[in-house]
Amino acid sequence: MTMAISGGCLCGNVRYECAEESGGGHCHCIDCRKTSGTGHCSHMIVAEPAFSVTGEVKFFDKPADSGNMISRGFCPDCGSPIYSRNSGVLGMVFVRASSLDDPQAFRPQMVVYTNRAASWDHMDPSLPRFAAMPTPEEMPEELRNSAR
Repeated sequence: MTMAISGGCLCGNVRYECAEESGGGHCHCIDCRKTSGTGHCSHMIVAEPAFSVTGEVKFFDKPADSGNMISRGFCPDCGSPIYSRNSGVLGMVFVRASSLDDPQAFRPQMVVYTNRAASWDHMDPSLPRFAAMPTPEEMPEELRNSAR
């Protein structure tokens, strides 16, 4: 498997590679805002078997509005958020677009929790928008398989 996408933390102690993304989007939920330090988080969805990490990653677990457990992985040295797992979306990881070596590798396909977005945090108006987390049936076609 060729690993085409790479990234890591600020201090360089955590690095990752992945073959390709399955999609992604921007999230304005309260937890994403608080962990990003700004108005939203941008996540690239990757199949877990196509994702490899080197270095120590520490996790913080907190339930989402859905009741699913979100495990957020970050570098224990510099604190950079790297990726997360959602207990309701098994087999996928949600890589922080901010950790990518090449930010152009991220291609957002939707915006979620727009009902919680800060008025100053503007997104691409052409992206599908959802007031909360959409069901798999509501998601853009490209993301449906990764959400199941």
